[in-house]
Amino acid sequence: MREESFASPRLDGKAAFSDKRNISTLLTDLRLLFKGPVLIANALPVLTGFWLAIYFTGGSLSGYLDLFLLTIIGSTLVMAGALVINNWYDVDIDTIMDRTKKRPTVTGHFSLKAVLMLGIVLTVLGFAMLMFTTWEAVVYAFIGWFTYCILYTMWSKRRYTLNTVIGSISGAVTPLIGWAAVDTSYHVVPIMLALIIFVFQMPHTFAIAMKKYEEYKAAGVAMLPVVYGFTMTKRQMAVYIACLLPLPFYLGSLGVTFVVLATLLNVAWLAVSIYGFFTKDDMKWAHVMFLCSVNYITILFVMAIVVTLPVFN
Repeated sequence: MREESFASPRLDGKAAFSDKRNISTLLTDLRLLFKGPVLIANALPVLTGFWLAIYFTGGSLSGYLDLFLLTIIGSTLVMAGALVINNWYDVDIDTIMDRTKKRPTVTGHFSLKAVLMLGIVLTVLGFAMLMFTTWEAVVYAFIGWFTYCILYTMWSKRRYTLNTVIGSISGAVTPLIGWAAVDTSYHVVPIMLALIIFVFQMPHTFAIAMKKYEEYKAAGVAMLPVVYGFTMTKRQMAVYIACLLPLPFYLGSLGVTFVVLATLLNVAWLAVSIYGFFTKDDMKWAHVMFLCSVNYITILFVMAIVVTLPVFN
């Protein structure tokens, strides 16, 4: 009798499970390499800036669809490239900090050479796409990339507590990129949005630094809480949040609803920051401050789009 050749269903099942696990691991590695939540958070202001530029110039999104895709995809690739290069450069301290030990640069799932090449390729592709928008958008994207990769990651992060100020510049240019792709950014709205992001990033980053105090200390990263302690950090957080209070009033062109809601967000966040001077559980408070910061910036930039939708005008 001729023997039939066939695969065992059990083995096929194991192989399928292994393939799914490998794909899941790869996707997890890519998410960590690209710092998925950070990348999305930085893409939102680009989208908001682009949308508002169309709104204030009297255009329509359908008429700018090609430009929209070039701007969003190009800027996202540039930011992804910067984040990948950051992972490549910071592999030594990432091996020390618990929050970063699962990154593929630490686990060895990706070689450092491959990570560096990926970061460079993504950056080049991103700028190549942005060059089909406007030179002003390209300049803002370059300022963000250079500030994050060179001035923050490679120069100031391990040396100076001002690293947070320097790093905040890279995030602040995002709405300017989106707006400049459509029209010149010499307009109060994109400038104020950039200023809001710049100021917001200070208490946001300080909250993270407090939460991960021991890890930053072990890694030798010069974060404000590590160098000057929690009391000084709380003071600076309250001051920076207080600096946000007048900014919505420069955005009156977005409507009364936006100004009122933005002001309420600022007051609520300031109240939480002041409570920090009286709390006995600094870590719990720092976590609350972190959540406040993430929700604050997301709500603010989504709200800027919502209040300018046709249905509201």
